[in-house]
Amino acid sequence: MHQPIQWHQWGEEAFAAAQRENKPILLDIGAVWCHWCHVMDRESYDSPEIAQIVNEHFIAVKVDRDERPDIDSRYQVAVSSISGQGGWPLTAFLTPDGKPFYGGTYFPPDDQYGRPSFKRVLLSIANAYKEKHGDVVEQAKMVESAIAQAESHAGRTGEFSPRVIDAIIGSALSMFDETNGGFGNAPKFFHPAILDLLIDQYVRTGKEQLREVFVSTLEKMARGGVYDQLAGGFHRYSVDERWIVPHFEKMSYDNSELLKNYVHAYQATGSVFFADVARDIVRWMDEWLSAREQGGFYASQDADYSMDDDGDYFTWTLQEAQSALTEDETRVASLYYDINEIGEMHHNPAKNVLFVRASLEDIARRLSLAPAQVQTLLESAKTKMYAARLNRPTPYVDKPVYVSWNALCISAYFEAGRVLGLNSARHFALRSLDRILADGWNPTSGLLHVIAYSDPGAEKHAVAGVLDDYAFSVIACLDAYEATADLTYINFARQIADKMVHLFSDSVSGGFFDTAKSEGTEKILGVLGTPRKPFQDSPTPAGNPAAAIALLRLHAYTNDRSYRDRAGETLELLAGSAAQYGLFAATYGLAAVHFSQPHTQVAVVGDGKMADQLYAAAIAPFSITKSAIKLTPGAVAARALPPALAETLPNLPAIHDSPMAVVCSDFTCQPPITHPDELTRVLRGDHPETKRG
Repeated sequence: MHQPIQWHQWGEEAFAAAQRENKPILLDIGAVWCHWCHVMDRESYDSPEIAQIVNEHFIAVKVDRDERPDIDSRYQVAVSSISGQGGWPLTAFLTPDGKPFYGGTYFPPDDQYGRPSFKRVLLSIANAYKEKHGDVVEQAKMVESAIAQAESHAGRTGEFSPRVIDAIIGSALSMFDETNGGFGNAPKFFHPAILDLLIDQYVRTGKEQLREVFVSTLEKMARGGVYDQLAGGFHRYSVDERWIVPHFEKMSYDNSELLKNYVHAYQATGSVFFADVARDIVRWMDEWLSAREQGGFYASQDADYSMDDDGDYFTWTLQEAQSALTEDETRVASLYYDINEIGEMHHNPAKNVLFVRASLEDIARRLSLAPAQVQTLLESAKTKMYAARLNRPTPYVDKPVYVSWNALCISAYFEAGRVLGLNSARHFALRSLDRILADGWNPTSGLLHVIAYSDPGAEKHAVAGVLDDYAFSVIACLDAYEATADLTYINFARQIADKMVHLFSDSVSGGFFDTAKSEGTEKILGVLGTPRKPFQDSPTPAGNPAAAIALLRLHAYTNDRSYRDRAGETLELLAGSAAQYGLFAATYGLAAVHFSQPHTQVAVVGDGKMADQLYAAAIAPFSITKSAIKLTPGAVAARALPPALAETLPNLPAIHDSPMAVVCSDFTCQPPITHPDELTRVLRGDHPETKRG
């Protein structure tokens, strides 16, 4: 708002001004957490000289990509088709009706980095629009065609086969970095969905190769600088292949999905290390991303606290460490975190990224100390360094409450609460979900995408929910039911899923559009009318396979065949080509597991210590197709259950003198189990023939 650029919000007013004045539109798409967006703001958009050019020749429109993912996704495809590169800031030049004809990402103030100066680009585009208008229009048509072909998925590509799971895993394994963990080379991003798929398939098959991949990756990520060694939580990605130097922003969706990974890896391996990392992620999210009073999760924490630093809040000089610690603490922390006179940061070589360089045992031998003493000194050093860091200028926390990202966080908190016994996480997940349902859901109009904004004084404008908001919210509601046995959440899940099918499904070709189908009354701006059916994770789980998972899980509770059929049609849409997307189709792979494997529900009925032990045995093993729920005998007797369970559980032999667990798979139930060890054997696959409930 302080800039001399005459910025417009995305809307009819901006497009009308462009058409009235016959000016091209300069579209700037960025994000609060985006370092290079801040750089371009300072270098160019704060400049009176640049502002004069922009205001004279363009209508300038600024968009927050987190608030409007529908705008960002389409113009990312457009700019990528023009320049071969997307990202943020996204700088696009549009005709007055919003059709892109040129673009790029970051443009420097002067010719450098192999890029033309922003001033030169602006003047060239303004001149081309006036002098070569026909060429501009023709280019816009070509780009629009590229957008239309990118993710429209016009028709089904083949019969679904569960072999696609092996193909996706095989593609990921071919990219596995055996030395450093993770997939591919630098820069190295997280891929939580493929890790969950690997964990699930390891549990099903026992293949040690799969275990090695996810264990190595999760361990090396958590010991690297990409993980905040003091506060917990993960930065957005690593600029190197060793997970050492991160881009320092922290995103809620990265941490929610990685939280699930570490919880699931703990279930699959029993590694306490994974459980500790999961608890640390919750600790950071509790402290920095949680709206504790109202419920809800904030969006992100910025990388920098000013335009002049690059991760200075998170990094340390040796002198800074020495000033915060005793001599013995410094010796231990310096060896453990590799703190030296020369660190890893190019802008300030004295700055060190904290990462785990040596084990406690190695440090104990080197310093001739007992391992327990080293552990005590390290814990003391971590506490003091974090306290000292809190006194530094703090990177900004972006506080809008996005429904889709909140639903992901809510599901992750339910998972951590259930497996790790974190009751506070469970309670906060419920409070957050209740806030979304109260403030963001209306049975008539549907879901909103944003229910709270970062700036309380900002102009509020309702942003309609996109496919991700619906799919992730259905899943969160089902997770809430499994955590509480409150049938209200099943009812919400069903209402939201039905609304999702009504607003987003393609009844002709299958699958779901990312935005609601037009009712023909509202004006469609720019290229927002271009259909997209997202199947690739980028970086959050893709909307179509997430919708399929939501419907398949809902089918397991309702036995409403229409949900399974709709999910099957969605999976068929990419059946012939999913494998070629590799790890970017990992959520599709998870949906394929849900579709091809029988769902298993473990209902623990009863109260008291034995019921608690049965429930613990029910949740202990990991499988993405298994759910566990604890019910009171009264709920079963009164049939206060989802339709599928109401049909099966009351038909079982009555056992009133002790708690019992009932394992149901594909609407078929086994005889009641009254001992935790027997339940463990059954869930591991060593069980007798099932019988119809």
